Amino acid sequence: MKTPETRLFSLLGLGLFLFGATPVRAAEPIRLLVMTGGHEFETNQFLDLFKADTNLVFQNVAHPHAHAWLDPDLAKRFDVLVLYDLWQDITGTAETNLLRWVRSGKGIVALHHSLADYQAWDDYARIIGGKYYLEPTNVHGIPQPRSTYLHDVHFHVHVADPNHPVTRGVTNFDIVDETYGKFEVAPRVHVLLTTDTPTSSPIIGWAQTIGTARIVYLQLGHGHTAYGNPNYRRLVAQAIQWTAKRDAAEDGRAGP
Repeated sequence: MKTPETRLFSLLGLGLFLFGATPVRAAEPIRLLVMTGGHEFETNQFLDLFKADTNLVFQNVAHPHAHAWLDPDLAKRFDVLVLYDLWQDITGTAETNLLRWVRSGKGIVALHHSLADYQAWDDYARIIGGKYYLEPTNVHGIPQPRSTYLHDVHFHVHVADPNHPVTRGVTNFDIVDETYGKFEVAPRVHVLLTTDTPTSSPIIGWAQTIGTARIVYLQLGHGHTAYGNPNYRRLVAQAIQWTAKRDAAEDGRAGP
């Protein structure tokens, strides 16, 4: 019998300038669709993550109208979807369009509270690679408590794979941020970041591929103490580059 993961993966189906060595594509900015809404955040400080990067152009769209931007005619304008929303309502059309995004091989960078999106849509958790439980539930017949959170925790982040394109050049670091505990992490993901702080689940960052689509989740990112941390900024920037496949010419890696 096919597992839910097998059904999802089955559904998703999975030059150089004349006078220089710079790839033509390197001159083109990565086009981001940044989806927000459903959770308050420090808007200017967060969006500065993208404004400050001259290699990016972005469109910030907020719920309740954000899903309209997943329509294929609009989605074709973008390379990477950045999720920083906390939202539950999703139509069948929006589900189909998000699956189509992944099937097309486009990247997703999911940040912080987006882990709790779409509690009733199981495919979302499989795409992202984990789930924050807003309420107690049962998972495969096993009781699962509500996930936990704690603001303003000073904790240590360990880089589990320093050779991955997302973490390259980042060493272990400290940060003041919100921790999450008791959330689900799919066993198939490639672990990038961990922590041993007691209020957090151990794995706090990962990557995975579905077909040709690259997906990264970073649990960090609640407010300005995270946004301003240079290690966090580098992780977000490199997650965008990797999911946009802009690292391929450098290292030849096709996946985690």
